[in-house]
Amino acid sequence: MRHYFGTDGVRGRVGEFPMTPAFAMKLGWAAGKVLGAEGVKEVLIGKDTRASGYMLESALEAGFSAAGVNIALVGPLPTPAVAYLTSTFRADAGVVISASHNPFYDNGIKIFGQGGFKLTDAQEQEIEQMLHIALEGGMECVESDALGKARRIDDAAGRYIEYCKAVLPSTLSLQGLKIVVDSANGAGYKVAPAVYRELGAEVISINDRPNGTNINAECGATSMRALCGAVLVHEADLGIALDGDADRLMMVDHTGTVVDGDELLFLLAKDAKHHGYTGGVVGTQMSNLGLEQALAMLGMPFVRAKVGDRYVMEQLKATGWRLGGEGSGHLLSLDHASTGDAIIASLRVLTSLLNQSNTLFMAKQGMHKLPQVLVNVRFKDGEADPLASPRVQQAVQVAEERLGDQGRVLLRKSGTEPLIRVMVEAIDASLADACAQYIARALPQT
Repeated sequence: MRHYFGTDGVRGRVGEFPMTPAFAMKLGWAAGKVLGAEGVKEVLIGKDTRASGYMLESALEAGFSAAGVNIALVGPLPTPAVAYLTSTFRADAGVVISASHNPFYDNGIKIFGQGGFKLTDAQEQEIEQMLHIALEGGMECVESDALGKARRIDDAAGRYIEYCKAVLPSTLSLQGLKIVVDSANGAGYKVAPAVYRELGAEVISINDRPNGTNINAECGATSMRALCGAVLVHEADLGIALDGDADRLMMVDHTGTVVDGDELLFLLAKDAKHHGYTGGVVGTQMSNLGLEQALAMLGMPFVRAKVGDRYVMEQLKATGWRLGGEGSGHLLSLDHASTGDAIIASLRVLTSLLNQSNTLFMAKQGMHKLPQVLVNVRFKDGEADPLASPRVQQAVQVAEERLGDQGRVLLRKSGTEPLIRVMVEAIDASLADACAQYIARALPQT
């Protein structure tokens, strides 16, 4: 069992263990030791726009250097950009300092291995074992002549922009499209608007002025109201929302209606099928039943992984398939990127729309979502497992009896926050809401 690594790296509130400079330095050292033994000589470090990123970047740099690993710093860039640039600059591993969709007072550290893929559970467990040594007995620094050296890369953003632009076929252009882009005051605030503009679109850019504390604040892929409103006000063709580290994509059609990750995954799958793709699609336990039904109509197999894009990736590797994602907007198209990439996924959607001379509103009509209610219940971290409570289990049983074969219930712990996520899906929206609220009231709350 991993103690510090969750579904998306190490994450927590800044200033509280484990998200402290001392811990980050020792994590850098432990990762350097483990990955160094696997042949890693240089690690590329990127971050989002949180003020705490500077502190954690310096601490990680010190840890990797002490382990004898060189460091290349690229500054604020999307998580998928770091994954891509890790390969481009021939670094052996990459690190992103980001808490993705969390508020500014949280931060996190996620590590990519060679090829831009996230580390395996086994690698993370090995790093944790080395980290335990550092936390209990201190770090052992290499000799002075073997210390890792640091360099800063100035043209990283430009390289990533060109990489993204290449996803749109050269025969197509975004000329004539008006697009509103919400960068969540996060890592994509410069590169995302630039990509769409350079491909010919008229771009209205919002939430693109990060100040270190406004990342994800009532904006971006986790809070769509601002984008929905801006699309209507500017009479745009569509809207594109990123989250804080730009690995999640949500979109808005011209009517101001949100198009979520499940619907976007359906559009990508339908387009892939049209172009000869013979594989299936990986979703998660949270994927809407409507997605599964729509894919079945296309004759495409569908499997559910545990929640988290790392588990979607594991299933893709196991099946040999190339498409997967989550309703939250993590979309994996392995023919185009090694990890979830909001900008690239949006360009794949736009390519499909342009090829069909279609609108986002019309294209999504092929999938009909079942009403799905999600209630987050915060619990006190460190206490007994709320899901093991007999009261909770009884509430779930009662809800499932009410739903019968017309819906489903899913309870799970968040991998990034002390939250229990209660999801109920049913043909009838009011029934789904009633069941979700009933279960939520049975959970112990802070």
